[in-house]
Amino acid sequence: MSTPAPKAAQGDAKHLYTIVVLGASGDLAKKKTFPALFGLFKNQYLNRKTHIIGYARTKMDRATFEGHITKYIKLKTNEDKAALPKFLELCSYQDGQYDRDADFQNLEKRMVEVEKSSGATARLFYMALPPSVFIPVATSLKKNNYKKGVVIRLIVEKPFGMDLESSRQLAKELGALFSEDEIYRIDHYLGKEMVKNLMILRFANVIFGSVWNRHSIDNVQITFKEKIGTEGRGGYFDEFGIIRDVMQNHLLQILTLIAMESPVSLQAEDVRDEKVKVLRFIPPIAKEDVLLGQYTKSADGKEPGYLDDKTVPAGSKTPTYAAATLYIHNERWSGVPFVLKCGKALDQQKTEIRIQFRDIPGNLFSNLARNEIVIRVQPNEAVYVKMMNKEPGLGMKTIISDLDLSYSSRFNDSVIPEAYESLILDSLNEDHSNFVRDDELDAAWKIFTPILKTIDRREIDPVPYAYGSRGPAGVTDFVAKHGYKRSEQEYVWPQHSEASKEAKGQDQKGEKEQKKDLKTDH
Repeated sequence: MSTPAPKAAQGDAKHLYTIVVLGASGDLAKKKTFPALFGLFKNQYLNRKTHIIGYARTKMDRATFEGHITKYIKLKTNEDKAALPKFLELCSYQDGQYDRDADFQNLEKRMVEVEKSSGATARLFYMALPPSVFIPVATSLKKNNYKKGVVIRLIVEKPFGMDLESSRQLAKELGALFSEDEIYRIDHYLGKEMVKNLMILRFANVIFGSVWNRHSIDNVQITFKEKIGTEGRGGYFDEFGIIRDVMQNHLLQILTLIAMESPVSLQAEDVRDEKVKVLRFIPPIAKEDVLLGQYTKSADGKEPGYLDDKTVPAGSKTPTYAAATLYIHNERWSGVPFVLKCGKALDQQKTEIRIQFRDIPGNLFSNLARNEIVIRVQPNEAVYVKMMNKEPGLGMKTIISDLDLSYSSRFNDSVIPEAYESLILDSLNEDHSNFVRDDELDAAWKIFTPILKTIDRREIDPVPYAYGSRGPAGVTDFVAKHGYKRSEQEYVWPQHSEASKEAKGQDQKGEKEQKKDLKTDH
């Protein structure tokens, strides 16, 4: 596969940045942040004078640091292999505590040193850190590493609080240190290719405009499935649960892009204004519109249940699966259920959007299936439209067919960038479009906080489901209750090309590697 040519040989950023990765010894940094920075570097989106400083509490020598940050960098071509040593020349590491001024002052000396040689006039601080140290680190940065005349950007990873109250407190404390323009709250799903494609599909194609509303659409499902369980991370996961981990952020962000009105322009604030408007039309989720589950051992007994994880508190009722229905009370979407579903230890790995249209009034044919637009976010990115067609032959039998745009066959010479590459590049270009604004976060928590408090009080029991199954019993009835109709006719999304089959095989290989990595790291 060929790599798309970069827009500019030395990147498009308005300023030359020094990048500091805080939490450089952690999993997020080695699995996502540094591989993304390398991807930008090798494709010439990162200025060759950019210096990257890793900062964490762990003491590491140069060789250990390089081994750590290259562990998950995939070298697919000879060009990749040649680029890696050059990338490492730009990287250095400094250990220090997160609440000690002297350590951040040492970091400042190192930054001044590299800035003199590179000519950098801007600083990007990437906080690949747990939420518990967000404010201590931000405070230390503001006190010791904030310079007048230097452009400052701060990337903050989710979770942004546990509920509305804690989110507001975090926003207040962070806002007292940095301005909203300086803060980039990263939700990596907003960097995924198919999520970024949603606005193009909606607002650049007249064929969708007249049907994208309650008059034509019956229901919308947004589904996130993982094949792996918590795999030794149950103690961490148990603090949050699947709703905080996936639904309140990733799936809700997708919902806003599906449901928003056309923005005045593609400027960041115009786009985010429309997303916030959608959220403000959504009331808090009702208890009767939620289904929870928790996985148990697999049917063959080979995979452990959630409560078998020694890091999980005994008797925990934290959900590992959740389905919730949201309604948008505005003119476009009134009465249309948006069903969000997410879970771990399920039968397959996928994220997709399924938009199901209404029945044809007074139809002439029997056994008709509803039209659907399906947007496959991952894996095997695709957009396909399910439609009725005449089965070839002398009769008038109807069959379900499709108009299929599978990226693996249509764009087989293109490389789809990793989400973190896309978002880090956006932050370097000072584009906030794909980052979460403070009022957007506030509106999102208002929707979910009441039901989360109900769950935290153990007022909803999760339904057990076997590891590797489709989810808890009752899911089919739940989505049917909210309007979804499953066709009586059999339909299988076709895999047309060898490229699709190869992509599927690579995904299965990736799942095995991910599971192995989780066990190795913990």
